[in-house]
Amino acid sequence: MADANTTVAKAPRYLRMAGDLRDAIMAGEYAASGDFPTESELCQRYGVSRFTVREALRRLQAEGLIERRRGSGTRVQPAAALGGALHQPLSNVGELLQYARDSRIVYGLGRSGPLPREFSEQVEGNTAGVWHSLRGIRRPPNGGPPIAVTEAFFHERLGQVTTQFDLQGGTLFSQLERITGTTIGRVTQDIQAARADRTIAAALDITTRDPVLRIIRCYCDRQGKLFEISVSHHPGDSFAYSMHIDLDS
Repeated sequence: MADANTTVAKAPRYLRMAGDLRDAIMAGEYAASGDFPTESELCQRYGVSRFTVREALRRLQAEGLIERRRGSGTRVQPAAALGGALHQPLSNVGELLQYARDSRIVYGLGRSGPLPREFSEQVEGNTAGVWHSLRGIRRPPNGGPPIAVTEAFFHERLGQVTTQFDLQGGTLFSQLERITGTTIGRVTQDIQAARADRTIAAALDITTRDPVLRIIRCYCDRQGKLFEISVSHHPGDSFAYSMHIDLDS
């Protein structure tokens, strides 16, 4: 697997286009009514077909960022509709890498031992053995309030891999393949509401027992063996996940 920037660059053109437009929307570039470019303007700007433009706009509409009406064009959903939240799309690994590219996290070495019971009880698959962890706080690239506090656990069969990571060098699972040759076969995640304990609250600069979103993400290799688990806590009032589901015709 290539690093995050290389993988994102190889993403389909409509995904890259959707990413550019998403960044512009979240930066407030299309705040005024009627500012959003037409399909024809987007075709010319990006040098793509109308089909590509429509696929990108369909993605943004599914994420709740824009509204499209026949005869009325496209308009950005008002800030009230978005609830002021950071919207994180996640429909494939490419979008996960986009998220990693568009934010920054610096990890520090964590604990080693059995996977904490509070997490192992919620994970499907064999979690026995020793897990080595890293912990970090994710922030927007230009600073600002924390987006998440994340703890990543790596199974002992990967060796002392946590000591070999560049803790500021991009996504951990991308580095993992370069170091160990382990390839991701499947990623699953569980999202649930929780209350911030004292440690999480301090990391996110919120109050103890404030609502948070807890994301437990599991990475399995091509043989289905669990090798990495990440647990992220996001401020509940300023973060939202969105995804699209393509129905079979």
